[in-house]
Amino acid sequence: MARKLQAILLIPVIVALVLGGFRVKRSVDTWQDADDAVRVAELVQAANKYASDAINERDVSVTPLVKGDRTSSVVTTARAITDADAKAFDEAVDRMPQTPGLLRRVELVRAGEKQLASVRANAFTSRLTGVQTEESYHAVQHPLMEISNELGYGSSNGASFGRTLYAVSLTQAAESLIRAIGTHLLVEDRGKVTEGELQAQLGSFSSYVYLEQVGLQEYAGAGTDGDMARLRKALSDAQKLGVKQTTEAQTQAEAAGKTFVAPPSLAKMTSAIASGKSPTQLAAQGITSDTFFAASTLSFDAYRGVEVYLTDTALAQAQTIADDARNDAIINAVLVLAAVLAAFLLAAWVARTMSTSMHRLSTSAHEIAEQRLPALLTQLTRAIPGRVEAQVEPIPITTTDEIGEVARAFDHVHREAVRLAAEQALLRANINTIFSNLARRNQSLIERQLALITSLEGKEADPDQLSNLFRLDHLATRVRRNGENLLVLGGETPAQQWDQPLPLVDVIRAAASEVEQYERVELSGVPEAEIHGRAVTDLVHLLAELLENATTFSSPHSMVRVTAARLPDGRIMIEMHDSGIGLPPEEMADINHHLADPPTVDVAISQRMGLYVVGRLADRHGIRVQLRPSDGGQGITALAMLPDTITYRSPGAAESDADTLALAAFAEAGFPDGPNRAYEAWE
Repeated sequence: MARKLQAILLIPVIVALVLGGFRVKRSVDTWQDADDAVRVAELVQAANKYASDAINERDVSVTPLVKGDRTSSVVTTARAITDADAKAFDEAVDRMPQTPGLLRRVELVRAGEKQLASVRANAFTSRLTGVQTEESYHAVQHPLMEISNELGYGSSNGASFGRTLYAVSLTQAAESLIRAIGTHLLVEDRGKVTEGELQAQLGSFSSYVYLEQVGLQEYAGAGTDGDMARLRKALSDAQKLGVKQTTEAQTQAEAAGKTFVAPPSLAKMTSAIASGKSPTQLAAQGITSDTFFAASTLSFDAYRGVEVYLTDTALAQAQTIADDARNDAIINAVLVLAAVLAAFLLAAWVARTMSTSMHRLSTSAHEIAEQRLPALLTQLTRAIPGRVEAQVEPIPITTTDEIGEVARAFDHVHREAVRLAAEQALLRANINTIFSNLARRNQSLIERQLALITSLEGKEADPDQLSNLFRLDHLATRVRRNGENLLVLGGETPAQQWDQPLPLVDVIRAAASEVEQYERVELSGVPEAEIHGRAVTDLVHLLAELLENATTFSSPHSMVRVTAARLPDGRIMIEMHDSGIGLPPEEMADINHHLADPPTVDVAISQRMGLYVVGRLADRHGIRVQLRPSDGGQGITALAMLPDTITYRSPGAAESDADTLALAAFAEAGFPDGPNRAYEAWE
């Protein structure tokens, strides 16, 4: 039962576990996605730095390489920074999520990196002209810049965030190309440049000026108001810094006694350079390679600052989301486990409580059905009605649930069964009382009849008539004994009892005298002992019933031998041997069982009323009665063990003579070892 209850209650626990598992899995998946976003942000951060330093390498290398100084420290330092960024990018690639989009973008970066060594070796040579050199870095920078499009997890508009970062990177790249080509145009000797190459440089320069404006428009379209404010502030700060640098340069020139021409704004510089004017003409306006590079670098750094802010913001947001997701996953896991554990413990407690109640109910029900109720019914059938406590002890379950209701219902059934049994016992007692009253009335008439027969016997001289009177006397005696049987079965005690002890031999003779075929009863070896007066009447009745059975169910030409012996412990064993038809073992075992434990009076007693009466009389005085087959294999031997509570040795009895007679009688009965051997055979 407990297992079934646990199985039933385990179902909601399993359902809760499954649902909680789904919740925890979603939290873990969110945590994993956020962690992937952190690694993507780290990759974008490394890629943007790699791209910025790569194009910065190109820009700062223009002047030294155009002038033929290929071992310049400026060039080697810039390339070392780029190589370090490449290693940092490789480490970020190793940590990145292996998604198809990222793998494709990294492959494009790898393809551009393969060209970097060749570009560095041939930069600004006949093998790779100026514009070609400047645009060749695009193979590395552009794939790195496009990785920004993978950003956006956790932001309100992921695509817009990545687009904003891409736009500022594009603007920065355009500014870098403007700086590189513009510096090249200002440094290079125009006399060594062909007309076609110069026009190509000017055309590219103008194109990237336009591309920068496109990038700014894209940024304005994708970014938020905050993004625009941040960019405007960065450009304003750059412009202020440029004015400060110009003022400092002017102060230094005047201090050195040199002529200083203040450069125009960056926009005017780019327009003047794009017009195709010579470096000399541009220098007259304050536009030199140094002033232009410095002004363009300020814009480049402004764009770079916005780009770094966006990548750092993306990384910080991703880390915050990852931390929150991790905390949510841990909290959800703990809550789910705690809830499941609590549900399991609650289910186990409920199952145990119900199982304990059901077990207590089942145990109590079996105890009532198998012990308490039968014992109470036995008491009701044997005791005097009204003297037996018929109260029902309730089942020890006080709950108000369904199990408690079943227990109360069972208590009600128990009470009804006891009530009905008490009513039946009272009814039987009333019937017994009726039959006892009838039996006593009959006894009174029979006693008067016996007194009349005895009077006639004393006056009759004719032997034949006297014999008939004797036979009539015995029949009346048997009728009286049948009436006494009714009184015994009704639980009544004899109305008249002896008040003085009576010798055992006289008790046996009195019992034999009540048997119709009394002349067939033969006594031998009866020890000298006396029976207490309170047991005389019942013992005479008991022995008369046994002798009646022995004479009735044996040949009329055989004798029924009665022997007795005193045992060492003071008890007396009486044996009655007949040579009758005997009994089957099963029937004899059933009779012995009823002799040892007399049953309730019912219709079955009519078949063996005498033996049932023997059992009741024996139980009244603690006498043990048992039947067993005779030693010769024919007939029945009835054993009656009289306890020492109703017997005692006669004063002045010759113990040696009595013992000798007893041993001789037992030897004749087939027990040469004496009464102990007979007792052992009975036990």
